[in-house]
Amino acid sequence: MKRLLYIASGLALLAFVAILPLTRHTASAAPAAKSEPKASRTMKPPIPPAPAVPIPFVSVCTFSHRGPDDPIVKFNQPGASHSHDFFGNVTTAANSTFDSLSAGGTTCSRAKDTAAYWVPTLMVDGQAVTPIGINAYYRTGRRDPKSIQPFPSGMKIVAGNSKATGPQSAQIVTFSCRGMDVPKQASPSVVPTCATDAGHGLAMSIHFPDCWNGSDLDSADHQSHMAYSERGVCPAGYPVPVPALTVHVKYAIAGGPGVSLSSGPAYTAHADFFNAWDQAELTKLVQNCINAQVECGARRSGAR
Repeated sequence: MKRLLYIASGLALLAFVAILPLTRHTASAAPAAKSEPKASRTMKPPIPPAPAVPIPFVSVCTFSHRGPDDPIVKFNQPGASHSHDFFGNVTTAANSTFDSLSAGGTTCSRAKDTAAYWVPTLMVDGQAVTPIGINAYYRTGRRDPKSIQPFPSGMKIVAGNSKATGPQSAQIVTFSCRGMDVPKQASPSVVPTCATDAGHGLAMSIHFPDCWNGSDLDSADHQSHMAYSERGVCPAGYPVPVPALTVHVKYAIAGGPGVSLSSGPAYTAHADFFNAWDQAELTKLVQNCINAQVECGARRSGAR
């Protein structure tokens, strides 16, 4: 009996040993099935990085003059407006027209930028402050650079609300410190206290709408013919993308809580733009800098 048990045990052991190579082969083959090309065919390709946005072209204009005039909102009404500080065209007055501005001189580094830019006079504790000047940034924004067209001759735009009763959107107005980390300093209503050593000081930036209705150079409220793009898309009724203009006003002061504007509290910040550029030069800059995505900066010519 014991002899039979030994023989049976031996046969069982031989059978177990015989199937080991098959078991090992099957176990090692399993991972290979998981690494077949089928799984890789379902993977999504990597998303390429977004293209770099070129630096916009800039018109650097020093302060020209001050006066209680506004040829857009209070046309031909001398002295009827709150005080404004004017940049660019040196002839801007209550009765300015496209023709008169086109014949005027300019304080801008680009000699053919005879456009008129103006903002309310900034004050500290009731005393008017003379600004250094402006950087007028003509940006691509988030739109397709090739789609952007130049502002038409004679266009008039007001950005911001001089009658605001509370903070405006930071997409329209910001106060910041020059020469510092602007995203941490920018605010639409709180005026920061800034350093005043070389290259520093207060800045007020007004961002203009960048979509045009394609037909009107002005409107009753001087804003309705324009609209702001959203996520790089112009809204319905405003099919023409134009440069995203920012008027960045520079002051050699610290700023702080004593700052107000001739239009009221700091949150009433606004700016006006009257396009009297040499239109051929503006068109060339838009084509050679914005459309072509070339970093023109503050060079005097957009020629490549």
